[in-house]
Amino acid sequence: MAGLVAIYRRPADVEAFEKHYFETHIPLAKAMPGFRKYEVSSGPISVLAGPTDVYLIGTVHFDDLEAMQRAFASPEGRATAADRQLYAPDDTGVQIFVFDTREV
Repeated sequence: MAGLVAIYRRPADVEAFEKHYFETHIPLAKAMPGFRKYEVSSGPISVLAGPTDVYLIGTVHFDDLEAMQRAFASPEGRATAADRQLYAPDDTGVQIFVFDTREV
């Protein structure tokens, strides 16, 4: 399985961020072909190392990296990527990691 993890810093307007993220962004992501699962952090995030202003962590799952690449190349994927620019317009408010996984 492959994943994309987005780590968001505390937004200036938490209410506006959450409204857009949950009502617009997540439904867009769930419409991508090959989408398997969307998880978000729940409650406070404890930070053991690194910046302490982490607000929310979102993880999207696909079967593999090729499926993820096809999903983001689709019209739905391009819309999802463009939408992120609306609520997190620059890279100072978010870190995004893409990876494949293996069971051990």
